Amino acid sequence: MRALLVVNPTATTTGARTRDVLIHALASDLKLDVVTTEYRGHARDAARRAAEGGEIALVVALGGDGTVNEVVNGLLHNGPSLEALPRLAVVPGGSTNVFARALGLPNDAVEATGALLNALHEGSERTVGLGRVSGTPGTEDEGVPSRWFTFCAGFGFDAGVVGRVEQQRQRGKRSTHALYMRQVARQFLGERNRRHGSITLSKPADGTVETIDELVLAIVCNTSPWTFLGNRPVYATPEASFDTALDVLALTKLSPLPAARHGSQLLRSTAERGPKGKHVVSLHDLTEFTLQSQAPLPFQVDGDHLGLRVSATFTGVRRALRVIV
Repeated sequence: MRALLVVNPTATTTGARTRDVLIHALASDLKLDVVTTEYRGHARDAARRAAEGGEIALVVALGGDGTVNEVVNGLLHNGPSLEALPRLAVVPGGSTNVFARALGLPNDAVEATGALLNALHEGSERTVGLGRVSGTPGTEDEGVPSRWFTFCAGFGFDAGVVGRVEQQRQRGKRSTHALYMRQVARQFLGERNRRHGSITLSKPADGTVETIDELVLAIVCNTSPWTFLGNRPVYATPEASFDTALDVLALTKLSPLPAARHGSQLLRSTAERGPKGKHVVSLHDLTEFTLQSQAPLPFQVDGDHLGLRVSATFTGVRRALRVIV
C-alpha cells in the first residue's frame, strides 16, 4: 500500500528521534512518502495533492489536532467521496490529541503507531462524520472559505480562550493544561462587561426556522468528549458521536455563579452526564444551523483560532471519511 506520512516537526510530544523511529516502523510495512511541514497550510496542501493524484491509498497525520485538521481539509477539498479518497490515519503528537483519543487510539505516539500497523494488517477501519462551517449568506462573513472540523468548533468564550493560548505559545510558552486554565480565568475576567447574550442560533424546524436567542457562548461538538484535561475527558455534549450530526452546548448566562456552576459540571462530567440547568441549552444531532452575533466574537475550529466572526453556518456531514482504527 502506498501511503503519505505528513509530519509536523514542531509537534509538542514527539522529538526528532521518536519521529525517525515511527517513520522507520511505518516504512517497513508501507510504501511510504514523507512530507515534513514547513508552513501553515502545508499539511492541507500535501493531503490535497494526495487526494487528487489518485495513487495514495492512505494519508497518515503525525502531529496534533491542528495537523489532523489541515490533513482532513486537504483530503476533502473537493468534498466527501468514500470510495475515491485515501483513508486517514492519525499518530498523535500534540498536547491534547482530542480526535485521536476520541477514536480510541493510544495517546502515546509509539503505541499509536503499533495500533495503526495492527489495524492495517487486520483491515480495521471506520467511517466518521465531520462538521463543516462556512460564512452565512447575507452577512459580512458570507465570503469566508468553508472549513471542515473533526471534533469541535466554538463561538464566543471558548474561542477567546483558544486565541489567548495561541498568543502565549507565540511568545514561547509551552502548551500545557495549566496554561489553558490560566487563560480561562483571564478570558472570564476580560469579558466582565460583555456577558449579555448576543448570539442567536437558528435551525430548520418543520418547514420554518426555530431561533434561540441571547446566548453568551456556543460550543459545537462532532464527537465526545469535547476535550481532555490531562487524562481526564471533559464532556460538553455526552451524546455527540462520529455516527451522528452535530451537537451544541450553549449558555444564556456567564455571570460568576452560573459560570462557576457550569465549570464545575464540566470538570465532573461523564459520558452519561454533561452540564445541566436553566441557563444551559443542549441540542443533539443537528444537520444544519447558524450562529449569528450582534457583535464580532472569537471563533475557533479544532483548537485553531480563526479571528472574529459575526456569523457561521454549520453542517453535520455523516459518513464523510474513512479512518484506520
